[in-house]
Amino acid sequence: MVLRSFGRGRPLNAPAAFVLALAAASALVVSFCPTDALARRTRAAVADGVPSWDLTASCRAAGSIGGSDATPDERMKSCLATEQRTREQLNTNWSTFPAADRIGCVKALTFSPSYTELVTCLEMRRDVRNLRVDAKPADAKPRN
Repeated sequence: MVLRSFGRGRPLNAPAAFVLALAAASALVVSFCPTDALARRTRAAVADGVPSWDLTASCRAAGSIGGSDATPDERMKSCLATEQRTREQLNTNWSTFPAADRIGCVKALTFSPSYTELVTCLEMRRDVRNLRVDAKPADAKPRN
């Protein structure tokens, strides 16, 4: 089997091609898999305060969807104002949420995150925990 090098037309021998493929795969793994140090920095940053996200693109996309008499620009500005109010609310209540919940919710919002989604995640985790505490154990006796 003869492999050609990138753009030069010279043949690569199989071991060289394997090394090149292995190096490329290793580079991909490094770029897509967070390191322990990165994970620790993320946990520390999330534990310290509400993350700062630029929501312009997300609100622009939301504003482009119809559904009201407002213009797309007005809907985008309304979205940004709502997200800013939600972020301020999160700043006030951030320390009331367990660190594990804060970290888990921020990590879950990887694609186009919003403060509204973040507060919803935190509140849902809190509510589920409260439901588990309030739930009574099922009757252990079999029913006839």
